Amino acid sequence: MISFNKFIRVYLFCALFVINFSVYGANWSDGISMYGDLKYKNGFISFDYANPSAPKGGVLKQASIGSFDSLNSFIVKGNAAAGLSRIYDTLLQQSADEPFSLYPLVASQVKVADDFSSVSFLINSNAKFQDGEAITASDVKFSFDLLVNEGAPHFRSYYSGVEQVTVDAPLKVTFHFKEIGNRELPLIIGQVPILPKHFWQDKDFSKSSLVIPLGSGPYRVGSFQGGKQIVFERVEDYWAKDIAVNKGRHNFDQIIIDYYRDDAVAFEAFKSGAFDYRLESSSKRWSTGYVGEQFDSGQIVVETVADKNPQGMQGFWFNLRKDKFKDPKVREAISLLFDFEWANKTLFYGAYTRIDSFYSGSELSTETDISEAEREILSPYKEQLPDAVFEPLKSNKTLGNGNVREQMRAAVKLFSEAGYELKDSKMQNKQGEQFSFEFLLYSKDFERVIHPFSRNLQRIGIKTNIRLVDVSQFINRLNNFDFDMLSLRKGQSISPGNEQVSFWGCDTANEVGTSNWAGICSPVIDALTTQLIMADTRESLVNTTKALDRVLLSEFIVIPQWYLPAYRIAYWNKFSRPKTSPYYDLGLDTWWITEKSNVNSTLGNK
Repeated sequence: MISFNKFIRVYLFCALFVINFSVYGANWSDGISMYGDLKYKNGFISFDYANPSAPKGGVLKQASIGSFDSLNSFIVKGNAAAGLSRIYDTLLQQSADEPFSLYPLVASQVKVADDFSSVSFLINSNAKFQDGEAITASDVKFSFDLLVNEGAPHFRSYYSGVEQVTVDAPLKVTFHFKEIGNRELPLIIGQVPILPKHFWQDKDFSKSSLVIPLGSGPYRVGSFQGGKQIVFERVEDYWAKDIAVNKGRHNFDQIIIDYYRDDAVAFEAFKSGAFDYRLESSSKRWSTGYVGEQFDSGQIVVETVADKNPQGMQGFWFNLRKDKFKDPKVREAISLLFDFEWANKTLFYGAYTRIDSFYSGSELSTETDISEAEREILSPYKEQLPDAVFEPLKSNKTLGNGNVREQMRAAVKLFSEAGYELKDSKMQNKQGEQFSFEFLLYSKDFERVIHPFSRNLQRIGIKTNIRLVDVSQFINRLNNFDFDMLSLRKGQSISPGNEQVSFWGCDTANEVGTSNWAGICSPVIDALTTQLIMADTRESLVNTTKALDRVLLSEFIVIPQWYLPAYRIAYWNKFSRPKTSPYYDLGLDTWWITEKSNVNSTLGNK
């Protein structure tokens, strides 16, 4: 599923995550759910975490880092402006207080075949684009075909299970699947963004452009200044404003996003009142920077909010397309010299927990000892896997005092096994060339993390350097595999499925703009991913994900960093929000302005 979110506590799975086929079947339904019954029944007024009486009005000002040169967020080319998802509706809307449940939006009803071989949607007869044109089944098919054929590569892999899309009637569309039994695919299709055929059919969708796109959502692009600011305006006659999934949401008349060259500059701008809301990612800044009169007086509210979503994998990702990183022993050796315990103690004020899984913090993450269920799943691939996969996971925990001699010795040994020699204080290959690589960064803040890591690598003769680029260059180099190592976070959902193909699949390893950042290609991983997608029970899904996790960890494609199961937010004290918060989200789209702010923006340089 598409998600920017993270994990749920183990005990809740027992209550919520039992597959219930009553939400599927041959009958039309008002919603679909991956696990259990739908929380919200037909005729519900609004989501529990929204206030249907929330007043409309005012301005929310936010910040983004870098620049933008495109208003098309569905393609690889260009750097798309932030927030463009606000202008598009989807067939169904996901609730933020259930694991994975969808309710009517553009589609008024949905029907899933008993064997999960297809899903059909009835389009709401009132649904329309922002120019007044009705949304039809043809628009749905056009949107899907456009994204698959001309959109970013991950759409092709994500929707690869769809064999055919048929327009059965002006307001009915059916997606036919290549295989039966894929329980997640109907929900994935429910999240397809709907694009207007009459707007795009005579335009080059694959070309980066600043042409203001047409949508059907609660906001439209009101104005923008390329690379500096974009203004979203609430659509007063939004066709779906009174539909239950939208009641109490989308309350700001304007949402303004200003761009800043780096996060340090943005933070100073926030403190001066240039924008209203900030999600903090730096532990140092959180511990030392949020001080002063505006904080003491309560003008700026500072909060730590529990994050109950999947944490995913944040780390230093190797580019396995580079010859220097093809040997897993080399990757393991380099990984040993990242001293998380020292960094957490010295740089992060002890704020973080080390990531030890691609699905860390949830029941999906593998334990130290392999379970019998995992062993059974992995046994058919035993000859293709290293013995370590079937052994207890190794720990690389240090004392946090900067002493990594033990890790250095182990790293030198691994390099030696890979054909290198530490000679004249240089780690050399058989041709006498020193092992070296580059860290690619888009934030100067991360240099303080890399410098001590680099010093440890230098002590065993590895040469490193840091290349700092702006966000646009970073994205371009990532998309075109022009990097040695970079730091990124790959989010995971509480219901992993079809997206795993784009994360780890051989077919995506060398596809421009791929989500397979490391370029991993393994027949075993491909097989496990397919098995995960086709899991017919929650228990099978969990065990297969754990097995996949164990294999991914054995490949050393990433050096795990850290996570914090909380949001660190700060905002100027001009907002109200519902008493009930969504379980899996901050719910910013349910907030409203208490103190009215000026809705007339002035475009300008930052």
